[in-house]
Amino acid sequence: MQLNGVTIDDTYAEAFPTWIARVIITAVTEEWAKKAATEATGFATSAIGCPCEAGIESVLLPEETPDGRPGVSILICASKKKLKEQVVERLAECVLTSPTTAVFNGLTGTEEKIPVKLHFFGDGYEYQKEVGGRKCWVIPIMEGEYIGEEEFGIVKGVAGGNFFVMGENQMAALMGAQAASDAIASVKGVITSFPGGVVASGSKVGSNKYKFMPASTNEKYCPTLREKVPDSKVPAGITAVYEIVIDGLDEKAVSEAMAKGIKAAVKVPGVKFISAGNFGGSLGPFRIDLHKIL
Repeated sequence: MQLNGVTIDDTYAEAFPTWIARVIITAVTEEWAKKAATEATGFATSAIGCPCEAGIESVLLPEETPDGRPGVSILICASKKKLKEQVVERLAECVLTSPTTAVFNGLTGTEEKIPVKLHFFGDGYEYQKEVGGRKCWVIPIMEGEYIGEEEFGIVKGVAGGNFFVMGENQMAALMGAQAASDAIASVKGVITSFPGGVVASGSKVGSNKYKFMPASTNEKYCPTLREKVPDSKVPAGITAVYEIVIDGLDEKAVSEAMAKGIKAAVKVPGVKFISAGNFGGSLGPFRIDLHKIL
């Protein structure tokens, strides 16, 4: 299969289940909301070595937020056991401390919820208040007051949707990957948790040599190893490969994001091949076929 003259590999992305909370962060300006959201989603690229996976989902207009201020929605993804801790710590350390912020639950009507009791920080001076029809806690702080909901809905989502952008040179592959990441940013319900939405390293489950490693370089997709690895997946003429990894609220959202990203990447001159990563079911139960989503 080809798209805009670019070969689309007949393969699939292997994804795995995760639990997700959506947090709406508002502030006096969009800039300050983004600053808080950026801090709250730090060190959260991959569950391999980070305590969670997280990222900015979308920028929200004042009419889209409970308190009528500019906002940003973020998704925090982790195991069910870890998710509460991650939401609490990231809101307490990164949002409560940010100027003019307030937080609200972004997943209403879910069966499962987690409590996030930050109001104890008020040391007895906190009080309850309704904002936009939502029951919130108000905490007196040095700049004035911090307002936030303390119950967040969670859903079982999908992590690890992915595809590889392969180029005839590094800049072509990088520009293709950036175009893909930019296109995915418009899809509701997904995040790309890596820097700029692009993964330079890639990885495979475990290690061929070092048994203590939970993950290691994916040698089959390393262009410099093409002549050294018997079963290399790097086509001739490819000198750089970037991976786009997507987490989302459901398989449909992840598939839509993958399709939109691929269609954007193949428009970049020098992008020659699109593939995806899978490990024969050892990573997760979700199989997203490239040809089917396109």
